[in-house]
Amino acid sequence: MAKKSSLKRLRQIQKRTLRNASIRSWLRTAIKKFEKALAAGEADVEQKLRYALRALDKAWSKGVIHKNTAARKKSRLMKKFNKSRLAS
Repeated sequence: MAKKSSLKRLRQIQKRTLRNASIRSWLRTAIKKFEKALAAGEADVEQKLRYALRALDKAWSKGVIHKNTAARKKSRLMKKFNKSRLAS
């Protein structure tokens, strides 16, 4: 029979995997919503940008993505937003 500690570790891994998948899915959805709104030229693009940036910060603080990955993605989203702002 498996050791008690190894069974606990398995439970912890399963719990973390579910939580990470949920946060990662939420993050991807937020980014896609922003990019879709940006392409369509919707009025609430800035609100969706803030939501996507918040999702990136949350994913970083929960340890789902690395700090530099979050910073890079935030930078690219801001760059897209500013570029579209200048074009319009």
